[in-house]
Amino acid sequence: MSTTTSAASTVHHGAPGWIARGGDRRPWMGPVLAVAGLYNILWGAVVILFPQWTLSLLDLPDQSAVTLNFWACIGMIVGVYGVGYLAAARDPLRHWPIVLVGFLGKIFGPIGLVKPWNDGTLPSEFWLTIIFNDLIWWVPFALILLAAWRSRGGVRG
Repeated sequence: MSTTTSAASTVHHGAPGWIARGGDRRPWMGPVLAVAGLYNILWGAVVILFPQWTLSLLDLPDQSAVTLNFWACIGMIVGVYGVGYLAAARDPLRHWPIVLVGFLGKIFGPIGLVKPWNDGTLPSEFWLTIIFNDLIWWVPFALILLAAWRSRGGVRG
């Protein structure tokens, strides 16, 4: 990829416009984090307020007090992540540590569920939650982190 430099700007030829180059903040970054934040807050609130209903939707039969309380606690954690994403949406490259913590949670959460799913203790319906809570956010969060890394002197593409 070739680069043309002038006193006013750096132009990277051959890079797709939606990928941030040289640490540029792309216009999609803030809105994506805002949507992630609102989604997480809403999802967390529903799980906190209606733990039995959400567990039933996911075909999880265990409705013991321990399970309900644990599930509501997970809802609280997801909601708190949402507050962080909303804060990071104002300046995604500056608030990259919030995006990193969220990205790691979105990677390790599904990994932690592989064993119970293989053991048959986690129904397949639960993976629908993983798709919307985790997997769909991998690419945009990774691109934000890449742009933040580049803006701090990381390898430029």
